[in-house]
Amino acid sequence: MYPGVHAAKNPDKPALIKADTGEVVTYAQLEERSVRLAHVFHDAGLRKGDNVALLSENSLRYYDVFWATMRSGLFLTAVNFHLSLEEQLYILRDCGAKVLIVSAEQADAARAILEEVPDLGLKLVFGGEIEGYDDFEAALAGASDVPFEVQPAGADMLYSSGTTGRPKAIQVALPDRQISEPGDLMVAVFGGIYGFDEDTVYLSPAPLYHAAPLRYVGIVGATGGTAVIMPRFDPEQALINIEKFKVTHSQWVPTMFVRLLKLPDAVREKYDVSSLKIAIHAAAPCPIEVKQRMIAWWGPILQEYYAATEAAGVTLINSQEWLERPGSVGKGVLGTVRICDESVPDRPELPVGETGLVYFERDVMPFSYHNDPEKTREAQHPVHDNWATTGDIGHLDEDGFLYLTDRKAFMIISGGVNIYPQETENAMTLHPKVLDVAVIGVPDEEMGERVHAVVQVAPGHEGGPALADELTAYLRERIATYKVPRSFAFVDELPRTPTGKLQKRKLLDA
Repeated sequence: MYPGVHAAKNPDKPALIKADTGEVVTYAQLEERSVRLAHVFHDAGLRKGDNVALLSENSLRYYDVFWATMRSGLFLTAVNFHLSLEEQLYILRDCGAKVLIVSAEQADAARAILEEVPDLGLKLVFGGEIEGYDDFEAALAGASDVPFEVQPAGADMLYSSGTTGRPKAIQVALPDRQISEPGDLMVAVFGGIYGFDEDTVYLSPAPLYHAAPLRYVGIVGATGGTAVIMPRFDPEQALINIEKFKVTHSQWVPTMFVRLLKLPDAVREKYDVSSLKIAIHAAAPCPIEVKQRMIAWWGPILQEYYAATEAAGVTLINSQEWLERPGSVGKGVLGTVRICDESVPDRPELPVGETGLVYFERDVMPFSYHNDPEKTREAQHPVHDNWATTGDIGHLDEDGFLYLTDRKAFMIISGGVNIYPQETENAMTLHPKVLDVAVIGVPDEEMGERVHAVVQVAPGHEGGPALADELTAYLRERIATYKVPRSFAFVDELPRTPTGKLQKRKLLDA
């Protein structure tokens, strides 16, 4: 389904609400605006398979653009506005964007882009004026509001955050269907399992340029619910919004849970969150104690999935299953999970319980990296070309439940022993004097590498030798001694993306 279906049934129903301003876009408005923008694209010469780029903070205009591309057989590239100009320029050139749509709040970047890429095609700005860009609202006003008879389904083409190098684009084949025809994989897998429907009120607290927020608000639009968009995550404001809008569904990353749990008890208990039916979380493994405390607070409504922007595969686990298997990210529902020995060239499959590289087996390889066949080959199994990996390490239990250990790229080898930083980080996460933590391997003459913790200290506390000793003693009670950091650094802030992903590469390169 798509907004037009719901516009015909419930034209005045809010499709989108901006949490901070109260701005509302109804289904009738969303349908008309996306139809008009589809005509703007067509009149500018775009045809099936062309690319539209969008550079904006969280805005309801995102979904004018999203649904216009989805009903025009186009690719949508949402550009992270926190990236450097060099990275943004790389993305625009690499994706071959024929249209760039920007928010006036991104004026500095928009002007710089225009200087570097003066021959970029159609350029539109909303929310204000930027020299060299045409007015978005004027373009819509001058376009037809009659839907095209043929409306081929489009897709997103999103780039990695660049945490491990230059951003790379994940490209899938365009669907062979019309926008009005069933077959959307996200709606089929997640919409059904999580019960998205016309009664859904979905809170989106994360940046919309990220895959999960962008796509899940799309699921809400496809199924007729209402999406409440926060400009950025703030723990207390999230609770305010749940109560105010009677939110039924939401999606989080573990760092958001940690921030929520670190609110004073009086603040957490102040707000009514009883409307919540489903609290989805993903993007990174959740520390066991964090998830236990969230379930104790919100009830057994937490639903976890493991996936990636590449959509190589998906695992799911509900609260009851997780309580029986703490730490698991679930069983495969899209693709079969395979654990392979990365130390052997042909990467044979490992027995149950053994740790190795996580692959998903699908009917065909579900994605490629745009303009990077070598990277695509690296993601494929050397023997089975329909098995794909994104570089995670884990193991399966006897019932087929997956447990993630860490990213292959961040494994520490100390004295010949493999150490996965995630376990140490998880153990430190809820220490009252730790606001954030990253564990990395640093060179060591004797051991090759040693475990090193970079700690962002909680307000009201001070880093230094005394805290290092306290954390060392705390960890020795919880994890094996060889996993305890041998050295500590205390910093004002750790490099995280707004989606909560830790940019370890910046720490490793420092």
